[in-house]
Amino acid sequence: MFVRENGQPIHPQALSQAFERDAREAGLPLIRFHDLRHSYATVALSAGVHPKVVSERLGHSSIAVTLDNYSHVIPALEEEAATRIAALIFGTPSP
Repeated sequence: MFVRENGQPIHPQALSQAFERDAREAGLPLIRFHDLRHSYATVALSAGVHPKVVSERLGHSSIAVTLDNYSHVIPALEEEAATRIAALIFGTPSP
């Protein structure tokens, strides 16, 4: 929930309209305000942010919820992890 400085709630439609207006003025592609959550989660996980941190920031009840929703991002992370572990075991430089 978003509120004004005086504590009064901001109607969700007003927030969406303000977001759309600001995005348009900035020359950004138009997306739904809610899509920012998905964008954050995908970018954060792709950047190597620990899923527990992403889960907490999104307010998910557990890390399982986050991983269930964003598992499409994980395969690349798993490949990178395997490469790093192999480098440690075999003494080769990691990429």
